[in-house]
Amino acid sequence: MPNITHLKTTTPTARISPRFYGHFAEHLARCCYDGLWVGPASSIPNTRGWRNDLIHALQQMPVPMVRWPGGCYADHYHWRDGIGQRTPRLGISCGTRVTDTNELGTHEFMDLCELLQAEPYLAGNMATGSVQEMCDWLEYTSGTADTSVTRERKRNGRANPWDVKLWGVGNESWDCGGRYDARTYAAEFKRYAVMMKHVDPSVELVAVGNDEVAASRADHMQNDWNDLFMDHVQDHLDLVDQLSVHTYWIDGGSETGFSEEHYYTLLAEADTTEEAIVRAKTTIDKYARGRKDIKVALDEYGVWHPETRPWGPGPHVEDRPFNFEQANTIRDALSVGIALEGFHRQARILGLANLAQIVNVLQSVAMTDGEKMFLTPTYHALKLHEHHISGMGFGVEVQTERLFGQQRVSATASQKAGVTTLTVINRHISESSTVHLHDLPEVLLEARMLSASSPDAVNSHSDPERIQLQPLDAHRKGNVWVVDLPAHSMATLRFRHA
Repeated sequence: MPNITHLKTTTPTARISPRFYGHFAEHLARCCYDGLWVGPASSIPNTRGWRNDLIHALQQMPVPMVRWPGGCYADHYHWRDGIGQRTPRLGISCGTRVTDTNELGTHEFMDLCELLQAEPYLAGNMATGSVQEMCDWLEYTSGTADTSVTRERKRNGRANPWDVKLWGVGNESWDCGGRYDARTYAAEFKRYAVMMKHVDPSVELVAVGNDEVAASRADHMQNDWNDLFMDHVQDHLDLVDQLSVHTYWIDGGSETGFSEEHYYTLLAEADTTEEAIVRAKTTIDKYARGRKDIKVALDEYGVWHPETRPWGPGPHVEDRPFNFEQANTIRDALSVGIALEGFHRQARILGLANLAQIVNVLQSVAMTDGEKMFLTPTYHALKLHEHHISGMGFGVEVQTERLFGQQRVSATASQKAGVTTLTVINRHISESSTVHLHDLPEVLLEARMLSASSPDAVNSHSDPERIQLQPLDAHRKGNVWVVDLPAHSMATLRFRHA
């Protein structure tokens, strides 16, 4: 007897914000330089320095928002080094130290956002910068008054402001951002926030938070950070718009060649991302007490395999370059799909999310090598979700067996412009699943699937299209749609209402 799962959409939840599909571009290893940016003089075809093949691919995938320039890099970054006459500096992030030419600066990043039609999210330097420096950067990007700062922007070629709304005040201030204690950070945050809101009262400020589960993994982090921070700012809620948490999935064993246990462990970790969002919001609301709806900003998340880090559970690799570049398998793509299910369910409390990182580094959507580029399974997973963006989320009732404490089949649904979009994941490592879809329209617009012959299958420069989207067969049986999903696969179906 085949295993049969029954799915049925239920009640509307909340609108799925484009900000849930944000990306992260840090000046780390080959993410920005040699990844996104090759420079106008490069032999690689480019538009004003941005490599054309990657830009074209990103334009075909949802990139509604990009966070830049860090990450840990942000707290060493001085924005004036990247405008006008460029100043080379020591670029520092996550234990790496390189010369940063600052060829890629504010104007270039804003150009990227305009090419991608993405909202910019700037991470400000609290640790080695100053309040005045961050206020000046805000005025430079968003100011309209005739001042020395806006005149400087005009001299550098930009007459109109970019009107940047999203700003992070520090990054991981409990660790690489200065190892603050929570109360000291809260006091500093208030000082920065007051002055920035003087410059632009409409600015949205993201404060540094910390997930208690992540904090318990390292003794220099505080697992009561959010409590202490919110206690200190509870009478100044006008200054806080979002509180950030970072979640990396690290318990899944090797990037490839993993065991069945590690396969399910990683998917279960992705499931717990929703718990981190809810946990942070619970702490926020304990102190906000209904006076302000402060959102949770998951501005770094994704898989971080042991081959690209010297810390955490292994196995670690000693003889491999420490360049943050890791294999991206179909398992990794499924993990992002699972996280997105949680984002949609928590759409009322989540403010934004940024997958780490956009190219070459960690769970990237593309990998480059000179003139060559390939798209990862994660790219295709996000492509499958593009029609959910800005739709109204719907609950999904799932009747299925459980595997290692999680559902064999999981799903998310949305509705927009008379079309219902349903994305379904078969989490089983080795068996297909027959899925019955109930109470959906009779007109099927599209059905596409992401699958692979093995859960650790990857694309590569030598085989760039091994894993790509393909048509999915769906047939009507009475008043039910039936699809057969291969093992470790994901599919999106779109139905038009009469």
